[in-house]
Amino acid sequence: MSAATVRTAAPIAVMGYTILEQARADLEGTFDRVAGIGYLGVETYGLVEEYGPERVRAAADAAGLAITSAHTPFPAGQGADRLLDAAEALGADTLVWSMEREEFDSPAAIAAGVLRVNEAAERAAARGLAIGYHNHFAEFANTFDGRQAYDLLLELLDPRVVIELDAYWARMGGADPAEVLTRLGERARLVHIKDGPAVSYEDDVMVPIGAGAMDWERILTAPSGLRWHIVELERLAVDTFDALEESYRHLVGSGLSEGRTS
Repeated sequence: MSAATVRTAAPIAVMGYTILEQARADLEGTFDRVAGIGYLGVETYGLVEEYGPERVRAAADAAGLAITSAHTPFPAGQGADRLLDAAEALGADTLVWSMEREEFDSPAAIAAGVLRVNEAAERAAARGLAIGYHNHFAEFANTFDGRQAYDLLLELLDPRVVIELDAYWARMGGADPAEVLTRLGERARLVHIKDGPAVSYEDDVMVPIGAGAMDWERILTAPSGLRWHIVELERLAVDTFDALEESYRHLVGSGLSEGRTS
């Protein structure tokens, strides 16, 4: 991987899944509230299908939120042009998705799954867009002849595919997220920031950033090419906006992320 400079204060955004329920009820009001906390961007999830890309883009623009990326299936095979058209209308330059857990059961399964990702990268590049790869835990938990499935994946991915590291799920797979970011270098463009007990992939209930087991100071100051810090809180036991406010205060207040009040 190429060398990277240390970036200790990338701008802070919210992953759309975190606010999906609220935005389905009131898109514009939800975006305004996210921006009011101080967040600078949003990674869309589910909302384009709900409202259409033009309305989502208009709501983000009105709130002063950048579209960091679109969390949407890889544009490969049937329906690829529809997904790319939506990304263009949304103003998202990066489309991010994951391979399925079973696609990391063997090297052959990884190679077969990567074909669709690389097809998507080729189609996206023709439109001036990029594909991003988001991990879960199997990429790191599964090994073959002493090699992590993630390393096999990276070798096979089109080099134009950028990386969105979900640091929490990487840790749940047995990896050191700071080391992974350093190894990825400039290819790591986005990071999902979530916190919790880091005990169970299936059952962990998330907590505001800084209140869980993750060492975000070490992770976010690792040398990498991160452009955005994207807070994703799922399976919360507390109010979503309270958790987003506390997470913002921790990340921006400690100087790890850049917000509206930095």
